[in-house]
Amino acid sequence: MNDDSTPPGTLAGRPRSTRTISGAPGWVSLTSHDLAATQKFYTAVLGWEWRSMRLGDPFRVAQVDGVPVAGVAAVAGMWQMAVSWTAYFAVESADQTASRVQERGGTLAVGPLSLPPGRAALLADRDGATFGIWEGEIFGAWEAWRKASPVLIRLHTRDAFDSAIFYGEVLEWASGRPGGCEVQYDGEEVVVVSSGEEVARIESGALGAAPDPTIRPHWQVHFAVEDVLGCTRATQAHGGSVLRSTDREAVLRDPEGALFTVYHRPTGPLGGMRPPGARS
Repeated sequence: MNDDSTPPGTLAGRPRSTRTISGAPGWVSLTSHDLAATQKFYTAVLGWEWRSMRLGDPFRVAQVDGVPVAGVAAVAGMWQMAVSWTAYFAVESADQTASRVQERGGTLAVGPLSLPPGRAALLADRDGATFGIWEGEIFGAWEAWRKASPVLIRLHTRDAFDSAIFYGEVLEWASGRPGGCEVQYDGEEVVVVSSGEEVARIESGALGAAPDPTIRPHWQVHFAVEDVLGCTRATQAHGGSVLRSTDREAVLRDPEGALFTVYHRPTGPLGGMRPPGARS
């Protein structure tokens, strides 16, 4: 499972429970066939540094200035999973959440699996957008990850309001529970808020039957960078491809086919990933 590359206790800070951030995105992770090649690509494009995790050789965590950004799990072939970036949401019970997904027309792809110190599952919503859930401990630096916001997630879906109802029921958004997420509206978009901060957005306009994967319903992972153009050049130079690009944002594909977005964010403490080739 993607999220099993983030066991708590292996990163700075004290472990905490998913109960304290129930319903919020808690991590993003990539499935891969070739861990070494994946590390080389994302180091070149995003300047990431890497560390091993206690779950063994197939798992790595990417860091920027010591703050964890994302995980990579070389299990795509092992578990017959697609190579893709996946957002994982914190839940109190992976089994109960998986059941709610299926009851509401979603599908269960993998799990729930026991992956100490928790349980994980990979699912898809009614429109086919894939997402993960994680129950248990999360890495101690989660607050730094959230506040630094090197990662944003956005759901491109058929109907934002219908999807908000689905995820609201599944992840118990707007339930009034302590630590839970609230839902706000920004024009035609749905904004998910945790502890007063925006953690995800949902927008309409996706087409379920579209041949272009960027148009089909999906959760898109966005990484903050200082130099969007530099990232596009590095992507092409290291075997990836550029699907769309401006000087402020680019949709990219890594050599194994995983889609991700980079967007410009002003320089500051973790205000943007280091430009390709930069080092501390």
